[in-house]
Amino acid sequence: MALRVGITGYGLAGRYFHAPLLKGCGFDVVGIQTSNAERTSHALADFPSTKVVATAQELVTLDLDLVIVASANVAHAHDAYVAIDAGIPVVIDKPMGCTYEETLSIVEYAKKAGVPITTFFNRRWDSDALTIKSVIASGTLGEIFRLDSRFERFRPELNTSSWRETMSPADGGGQLIDLQPHLISTSMEWLGTPELVSSSVRSIRGGADDDSVLVLKYSGGAVGYLSASAIVGAPGPRIRLLGTKGALVINDLDPQEDLLRSGKIPEGGTWKLPTTSKTFIYRGDEVEEIASQPGNYAHFYLEVEGAIAGKNPWPVSTADALLVAKIIDQARAQSIHG
Repeated sequence: MALRVGITGYGLAGRYFHAPLLKGCGFDVVGIQTSNAERTSHALADFPSTKVVATAQELVTLDLDLVIVASANVAHAHDAYVAIDAGIPVVIDKPMGCTYEETLSIVEYAKKAGVPITTFFNRRWDSDALTIKSVIASGTLGEIFRLDSRFERFRPELNTSSWRETMSPADGGGQLIDLQPHLISTSMEWLGTPELVSSSVRSIRGGADDDSVLVLKYSGGAVGYLSASAIVGAPGPRIRLLGTKGALVINDLDPQEDLLRSGKIPEGGTWKLPTTSKTFIYRGDEVEEIASQPGNYAHFYLEVEGAIAGKNPWPVSTADALLVAKIIDQARAQSIHG
């Protein structure tokens, strides 16, 4: 029998990431929480038999097996507490909390209640992330000593209607907390436990922070330069990974987000469309394209399903969520821009 799921929030994260993945993996989305009229119409258009409710408290009364917290960052803790109080396992969209302390409080609250929680570090299932894990394991690049990983785009005009671009860090606004968790969480899977060396976090457009560079040192010995910015007129490669025997370069972003936004779903937990990013190995002037691993965010929810059944661990550990939150806080506090 399909697991019964409720979603809090039905904006970008809820509608275009979680809902289609849940549908593709065979979950039954029986409830969606939103008080926004337009998003209510979206929810009913996407899931005609779902029940739309105004509060998280109403949502958890719907005999749920799982709650997805996909509300605005500032509401993550509140919605998670409501689900935990109801004894329902929780997936919290990244970031789990707006600060390390808030993240820790959610983790400890869930642990005390004996309710499992995890967070949506979906980029670990990008084509680039899976390909890099495979290449590092193969030894093709030799000893890895440097990583450049980027989410860079050029949007010089501030979107004043977006809470991500205008809200304070305390309310979950800014690109540091929006994009750097992806860069950090993927890099630590490749290179080991990270420590912050230095950071630059600032606002170029006058709203929330929109340009950040973090320098991390990993337990495996490599150094990472992680860039998240909205105002880069000449974006660099998505990833450049340097080793003693060559360099790996991936220029393009995994296509899954575009597929999800266009209404496509991974039916049966598998994409029928290509989900690879082109991968190249450079050795000076010699360039070789190699096979890429297909990305699949559905694997996150297949692992969630298995975890609920007691077959496997939860896909992202709370320890990883806490470490990422700690580094984000440190990056803000230690930024060279004050």
